[in-house]
Amino acid sequence: MDTSYLLILAVLLGSLAATVPVFMALFFTGLLGLAYLIGIDPLITLEVLYRSMDKFALIVVLFFVLCGNIMTTGSIVQKLIKTANVLVGFLPGGLAMAGVLACGFFGAISGSTVATVVAIGGFMIPALIANNYDERFSIGIMTTAPILGVVIPPSISMILYAMITNDPLEALFLTGFIPGIMIMFAFSLYAWFVCRRQGIQTSPRPTLREAAAVLRESVWALLLPVVIFGGIYSGFFTANEAAVVACFYAFFVEIVIHRDMKLRDVKRVVVSSAVTSSTLLVIVAGASVFGEYLTFEQIPDQIANAVVANISSPWVFLIAVNILLLIIGMFMDIISATLILAPIFLPLLSRFGIDTMHFGLLMTLNLGIGYATPPLGVSLYISGAVVDRDLLQVARAVLPFILIQIGILLILTFWSDLVLFLPRLVYG
Repeated sequence: MDTSYLLILAVLLGSLAATVPVFMALFFTGLLGLAYLIGIDPLITLEVLYRSMDKFALIVVLFFVLCGNIMTTGSIVQKLIKTANVLVGFLPGGLAMAGVLACGFFGAISGSTVATVVAIGGFMIPALIANNYDERFSIGIMTTAPILGVVIPPSISMILYAMITNDPLEALFLTGFIPGIMIMFAFSLYAWFVCRRQGIQTSPRPTLREAAAVLRESVWALLLPVVIFGGIYSGFFTANEAAVVACFYAFFVEIVIHRDMKLRDVKRVVVSSAVTSSTLLVIVAGASVFGEYLTFEQIPDQIANAVVANISSPWVFLIAVNILLLIIGMFMDIISATLILAPIFLPLLSRFGIDTMHFGLLMTLNLGIGYATPPLGVSLYISGAVVDRDLLQVARAVLPFILIQIGILLILTFWSDLVLFLPRLVYG
């Protein structure tokens, strides 16, 4: 390997190991490669930074972040949890199933795993423990189920992946529905077996009147994903416009109908969302400079040639990539990993005949699993803070659920038609 590549790799990994912010590590490593190793005028980075921000698709990310913060501030999250509980809470393990279902509901609006862990896990873990559920089980299921935030559309990582590959975003979103349902079903089935074996007391089955009252109370919250996906797939508005519509709808519901959010809260929610969005945007900017260096050096093509020379089977390639992404997901957030790795893998997909949307779903799922994988999965630390438990205890709690997710990942890896069924059905 060229010594310059080793230098760049050492600087990047050293910066990340030294806890330098990701966007700074990417930016300065890319700048070092462009200016010092290639000899390009450093001012070229200004153009690169401008081009990285001048993307209409980023609007979707910003508004879905805002939408998630609105729901967390108001009462939409609580109403989604109540609805999930009335639907399945009376079954063995029903409260745990309700938590998983609530993660699915919230993921269908927020697009973020971290937001789902904070909003749903922060409420459900103490509730499960208070209802005599095993502590390890409670922590495990509510630390890993929030992966639904990036698998079930809208997904922030899918938005960024589509921006890189130019896949139609609406079609890419459709790849996440079946995997999301598979995860919800598998987790719920596991909860049913575990809780039935442990003899955990179930809640009484709600009467039809009680169920109708909860659904009537939650109808405006439940309509939010209907508005988003109904508008997108009916052609009434695009995915970009859906994010804006979702924000206005959530604001209207929380302020005018539920009245659980005051006008004085609007400034705080907008500022908080702006800070979160800015964090994402500077990572995009830093990754774009690093990506420019990779492009100038033709590193993606060199990697593609090296891989093709040593791997001939697409299945062996996918298994190798799964292992690599699972490892990377333990150490790097999904946004940075998607922006760095997608351009590297893209040239390989056509050589192995792998559909880019199928690969996008696999990349999202792999990196999503990383959020709850020791030692650095951010969800581990959030859940540990909620129940005041150390990393080792939380890491042991998530293992059975990570194994379930990896099992689903393998099914989806070798059964691409299942992933692509809905996009093909809707778009042909």
